[in-house]
Amino acid sequence: MGKLFGTDGIRGIVGENLTVELAFHTGQAIAAVLKEEKGRAPLITIGKDTRISSDMLESALICGICSVGGDVMPFGVLPTPAVAYLTVLKGADAGIVISASHNPCEYNGIKIFKSDGYKLPDALEEEIEAIILDETVVPPVKIGGDVGRITTSEMPIFDYITHLCSTVDYRFN
Repeated sequence: MGKLFGTDGIRGIVGENLTVELAFHTGQAIAAVLKEEKGRAPLITIGKDTRISSDMLESALICGICSVGGDVMPFGVLPTPAVAYLTVLKGADAGIVISASHNPCEYNGIKIFKSDGYKLPDALEEEIEAIILDETVVPPVKIGGDVGRITTSEMPIFDYITHLCSTVDYRFN
């Protein structure tokens, strides 16, 4: 495995080894790799946990994605499985969850899903990591109408709850 990605994304102590700059460059790298792969501006969903650092990391990721022409659909606070499901439902090219699960509050992480809601393959993580770590390979920053857009999803939690309810043969009311 690489220097940034562990078994479950990029994790670390916020402000030490998981910085705003790293989140920004991660957003740029993800969008650049997907844009190259898809031949168009990618749509990337983002969900987060309630850690105080999640808002800051989300903002940095969004800025990085949009700066290279990627589009973002932030969902707000949602559990990881909801982001994976909604990434597929919304037809996004990737999804990101900002969370460090059970770790203490000073930790956080950036977990990336493919368009099918499953973890990125190692080869794609390595490609993203190479862009982040190689300061000579900087994704071109877009200007004017070429910058990415932020699209909202109305009440994404209800889409997920509807999905969960559809998986059981019981009426919840």
